[in-house]
Amino acid sequence: MSSLLIKNAAAIITVDDEDRILKDQSILIEDGVIAWIGKGIKQADREISAEGCFVYPGLVNTHDHLYQTFTRNLPQVQKMELFPWLTTLYEIWRKLDEECIFYSSLTGLGEMLRYGCTTGMDHHYVFPKTGSEHFIDRQFEAADLLGIRFHATRGSMSLGRSDGGLPPDDLVQDVDTILKDSRRLVEKYHDPKPFAMHQVSFAPCSPFSVSEELLRESAVLARSMGVRLHTHLCETKDEERFTLEKTGMRPLAYMEKCGWIGADVWYAHGIHFNDEELKLLADTGTGIAHCPVSNMKLSSGICRIPDMLRLGVSVGLAVDGAASNDCQNLLAEIRTAYLLHRLTYGAKAPTGYELLKMATRGSASVLGRSDIGQLSVGKAGDLFLVDMTGVEAVGVRQDPGSFPGTVGSSLPAKHVVVAGKEVVRDGRLLGIDEREIAGKAEACVRKMLGLTG
Repeated sequence: MSSLLIKNAAAIITVDDEDRILKDQSILIEDGVIAWIGKGIKQADREISAEGCFVYPGLVNTHDHLYQTFTRNLPQVQKMELFPWLTTLYEIWRKLDEECIFYSSLTGLGEMLRYGCTTGMDHHYVFPKTGSEHFIDRQFEAADLLGIRFHATRGSMSLGRSDGGLPPDDLVQDVDTILKDSRRLVEKYHDPKPFAMHQVSFAPCSPFSVSEELLRESAVLARSMGVRLHTHLCETKDEERFTLEKTGMRPLAYMEKCGWIGADVWYAHGIHFNDEELKLLADTGTGIAHCPVSNMKLSSGICRIPDMLRLGVSVGLAVDGAASNDCQNLLAEIRTAYLLHRLTYGAKAPTGYELLKMATRGSASVLGRSDIGQLSVGKAGDLFLVDMTGVEAVGVRQDPGSFPGTVGSSLPAKHVVVAGKEVVRDGRLLGIDEREIAGKAEACVRKMLGLTG
């Protein structure tokens, strides 16, 4: 049995069923699971001093595109909205290879881990005709090096431009190829048990890039194998118009027709739902990944989060792809969400603590998990420590639960622990040599972008 003691925390923000905030207490993790929380000290193989620190449950990401880490901060797309943004970037993304996938996953997941995200998720859907057979395998390899929990989705595009879709024809695959690889990945990587480090879901990209056949067949296969379903939906008015023109139906009605509704389904964005659609989401347990920074950058709109929470819609938080966010920092996303909804909804907006809950327990629920997202006995030993002894923390101790939303932390976490193992110490990743990996990753970026010198 291995054990780790998080000792003498200034505050432990449990996000448990009672929303407890515990002062001057400790956490004992045994074999990756929280065994005890309380006053005093327990014997353990290793100790981390949490004096002067706030301790939070590990954050859980619900939507991302890690490959986009290599196309962030590009000047040519900064003023574009989703459809022209995508068509411009497809010309770059068709150059993706295994090396790009591996290093973009290492750097994207590594950035998230440094800022307290202990469960990463990715929606990879760009598969060039050759050399892309093991893209998802390389992502799992990167996640394992870092020590992060990882939910991969086998994304896909099957509706190319010649068939009326948005992506170029050389980036789409036929339905049989997609389903065969989806089955392979579940059989190889998916672990349905509590405390799993690896899980797999199926994620056809969007209504404007996949066929109805792929949506239907993916739902059938997912349910036969006991895995979840994910896609983009109601992100923009362009998508809504596309779906109305092609199917005669609003996006959610079309997805419901294809079998995509229920507690095993979650959608990214969900901005343009009407009142009836929000009620349907709540009644069926269908989840939403809220991506506030991406939605603002691409001028897509503002998700109706207060209405969703009031109705009981399952909502998690997400960074989305780095090309529409330009960073992979879920901790920063909490504060952005807090400010966005305060500006839009005033007193009806969620509090800072409610947004922390969204990024932890809410996100865990969206991914179908109850073993992560809170600090209580019997739950996963996933957590991060924020150092509250610096000048930037003066005057903010009154409400530790709201701190990530109302004040926020611009610094990496002091320590990050996943499954009882320390993976970040003093803000630095322990699983890799950051300087070496950053150099190799930047070389991949320059190669993909065709930069010289």
